[in-house]
Amino acid sequence: MSDFIYLASQSPRRRQLLHQLGVRHELLLPDEQEDAESLEATLPGELPADYVQRVTALKLKAARARLKRRGLPNAPILCADTTVALGRRILGKPADADQARAMLSSLSGHSHRVLTAVAVGNGRRSWAAISLSQVRFAPLSPATIDAYIASEEPFGKAGAYAIQSQAAGWIAHIAGSYSGIMGLPLFETAQLLRQARVSFLHCGAPPPELTAHA
Repeated sequence: MSDFIYLASQSPRRRQLLHQLGVRHELLLPDEQEDAESLEATLPGELPADYVQRVTALKLKAARARLKRRGLPNAPILCADTTVALGRRILGKPADADQARAMLSSLSGHSHRVLTAVAVGNGRRSWAAISLSQVRFAPLSPATIDAYIASEEPFGKAGAYAIQSQAAGWIAHIAGSYSGIMGLPLFETAQLLRQARVSFLHCGAPPPELTAHA
């Protein structure tokens, strides 16, 4: 059994959700020379489910190399990637206000999918899962969209929104995993971590954080 995992993600939401599960974790973030953003580039004609699973597998491969390069103690590594899909169209993280406005305008009054892939690797073994949720937005006025963009909440978020933010007030219906829409589906994640023999803390308080290695 392992009493902690490495989280190869900068997302504070994923850390929060691991705390909720009672999983001790240490960050395993990219080095300065790593081009982590390039891993999220889409391929021509790629479907959203294929995309999110491919990117997560690439993240796990990079994190395994990082762990070996730094000579850190062995422990399971968790990686995840979330994307928003409108039909076959993949909506990633907006590069600027215009892109965020275009994304939110396209989601306004329509249903879309949120896909989160999760992968856990331990040694040479790995386990993976994908969560698919449906979200329907109410119609959004241009003023509402502009105010949300001014809050800077859309940046760094797939589809230009975060469900735990003010955007929750626009969501008329959800079918699927709320935590998956946040960025880490807890049901699927817990299953993978059990397969990787990770121990969980059974207490109400957040687990103690480990000291991160540089």
